Amino acid sequence: MREPIKHLDGVYGRDAWFGIRSSHMAKLTAYVDGASFGNPGPSGIGVVIDGTAEGAMKIARWIGHQDNNVAEYVALLEALQCALRLRATALHVFSDSEVVVKQMSGEYSCRSSRLYSLNWICRKLARSVDFSISRVRRENNVAANALANSAARTRFTSMADFG
Repeated sequence: MREPIKHLDGVYGRDAWFGIRSSHMAKLTAYVDGASFGNPGPSGIGVVIDGTAEGAMKIARWIGHQDNNVAEYVALLEALQCALRLRATALHVFSDSEVVVKQMSGEYSCRSSRLYSLNWICRKLARSVDFSISRVRRENNVAANALANSAARTRFTSMADFG
């Protein structure tokens, strides 16, 4: 049986979190990815979080027309917000985005005006938990990638169908 995907847009809104119990004191692991078709173009995020009381949590969400780096940062932001809602004490993130990983670890500075705010917010939220981030090869980030692509394609297909 396939695990349900938590869609945090559309009908469910942010209230989709009502059924998730707190993982207080949990150490979570997140795999994050962003997808953009056209760069910029229709975009989505995918997040897989392990370590919750319920098991793996999967999130797929359409984020509008964005570029790939914005999508990657929004996926990281979603993982950080989720970890805080779950009252996690630690979050280790795996991402296949060199830009996000190196900017969040301080190896690269963020000079892009379109990424600066996202970087600042993610850094601020990351200080609320024992945060770490690592780069992972794309082939080791398959689940988050599939969720991000699904979110971007689903909305793109829907938009094409309705005009």
